[in-house]
Amino acid sequence: MNKNKRPLYIYYGIVIVLMLLFNIFLFPYLQNKSVKEVEYSQFLEMIRTGKVTKVEEQDRQILFEVNDGGKVILYKTGPWRSKDLINLLEENNVEFGSQIQREPGFLMSLLSWIIPLFAFIAIGQLLSRSLLKQMGGGSGSMSFGKSNAKIYVKAETGKTFRDVAGQEEAKEALKEIVGFLHNPGRYASIGAKLPKGALLVGPPGTGKTLLAQAVAGEANVPFFSISGSEFVEMFVGMGAAKVRDLFKQANEKAPCIVFIDEIDTIGKRRDSNYGGNDEREQTLNQLLSEMDGFDGKKGVVILAATNRPEILDPALLRPGRFDRQIPVELPDLQGRIAIFKVHARNVRTEPDINFETLALATAGASGADIANMVNEGALRAVREGRSAVSQRDIEESIEVVIAGYERKSMIVSPEEKRIVAYHEIGHALVTACQTHTAPVHKITIVPRTSGALGYVMQVDTEEKFLMSAEEIFNKMVILCGGRSAEELIFNTKTTGASNDIEKLTQLARQYIGYFGFTEEFDMTALVERNNKYLGGDLSYNVSDESLRQYDEAVFRLIKKAHEKAIEILKENSGAHHALANYLLEKETITGEEFMEILKRYRDDI
Repeated sequence: MNKNKRPLYIYYGIVIVLMLLFNIFLFPYLQNKSVKEVEYSQFLEMIRTGKVTKVEEQDRQILFEVNDGGKVILYKTGPWRSKDLINLLEENNVEFGSQIQREPGFLMSLLSWIIPLFAFIAIGQLLSRSLLKQMGGGSGSMSFGKSNAKIYVKAETGKTFRDVAGQEEAKEALKEIVGFLHNPGRYASIGAKLPKGALLVGPPGTGKTLLAQAVAGEANVPFFSISGSEFVEMFVGMGAAKVRDLFKQANEKAPCIVFIDEIDTIGKRRDSNYGGNDEREQTLNQLLSEMDGFDGKKGVVILAATNRPEILDPALLRPGRFDRQIPVELPDLQGRIAIFKVHARNVRTEPDINFETLALATAGASGADIANMVNEGALRAVREGRSAVSQRDIEESIEVVIAGYERKSMIVSPEEKRIVAYHEIGHALVTACQTHTAPVHKITIVPRTSGALGYVMQVDTEEKFLMSAEEIFNKMVILCGGRSAEELIFNTKTTGASNDIEKLTQLARQYIGYFGFTEEFDMTALVERNNKYLGGDLSYNVSDESLRQYDEAVFRLIKKAHEKAIEILKENSGAHHALANYLLEKETITGEEFMEILKRYRDDI
């Protein structure tokens, strides 16, 4: 049986059932309502006067016909079981015992046709709309193959390059597109052709969609926005039809910008494996065909965004389609300062905010992260009843984004609290006693909603783009500081170091297999980084023997870092106890307080 015909069978079945219900219940009810009711005594009087010609006794009523001047009228009365009624009917020659045949009348005849007809049409419309939605055709019969692109006409996005900060290189690359859309004749006069497509690649939250909206806002042209997932349909051919409709609309509104977000949904590399999604491949083929078919001189520019460029089909990236790849990377120090200023324009802030300090504390944060931090700072100011956002509000919001909210209601036993204090001071002490490390900014043992019972916050004094082998090894030693403190002071090991161990192992594997910092493997890449913009998981690309040697080298490196951390803590045991006791008393201390106490025990710091 064809599954597509099932809704028709259901449709016919529902209509038949409704027709039966109408005839069994609704029409008799309506007919009953149309019969005039009289008193029983009046009924008897009509029999005696010879007006009643026929009587039918039912369960709950008596139905009778009356001849009124040659016109037959139907009456009813309540049941009144009298022994004399039959004698009275016989005396007056009234017919009884048979069923009275009721004529439906004009109104009832009309209703018997109209009600089923309207029910038939209504159910048909309901089922057809439901079927269209299942097939991806929208809410109406005319929406098959229509694209769901949101259209923002004449810079309705409200975004310009002024709203985009920290992506100066990307803005420079896109300004040429804006210039072409403003004055295409200038380029045509020299014979230059604008690239048909530009691909924005970068990590999530860096502002790829915002950049596309800013281009449309700067050029003051219509902006079509659609996600790649909206092209993927259950039925073959629907995605390709949506692509055709999208480009048809774009050509009609040229010059304009078409923005396809998450293009990797439909642009994945094609292969010869069986069982692939034919609909996705047809959609991709249609997209390639449309990009070849439209005239670039009209001013239709295709912008797309993805954070997985490595999986895109090569045919999509060749010249004449997506000619340019524009990296939208995580912002550097100056970029983060600019992003903080852009988002601070939208909230009321105190005049003494130091954006450089905030930017230094958020190394590796994306534009979306910084926007969230500023908003969290504004919410904190409102909670505390202040009318402006302070430096402290945003600094606290940075910690909220990194570690979660403080769990002040969480009760930690004194013994566990003491272990946490020594653990965190162990990290901080190892940090301060080494070179090429970021200074300690804050130490706390207040539990956070992320699950951390405490943490050490480090803030570098300058932006760094390269890391030496010594710096990475020192980071590993710092990660060993917490567990080493537990072993030295309490002669035990706790689960509090689990996150440290995970980061330590990952860093050790990168040290040997990715950065090539050991003489044993020289400059051989033992691992490969996958999904550069989505976490960068490492995969092995070595033989079993090399993998065994690699694992042994990782174990030796971690053991070396662990031993160095224990050595540093042994040498500074006095400072360790003093700092841990001070932290237990205060719960949260600043980097300045930490260094002031440490200098009492070490003059060389």
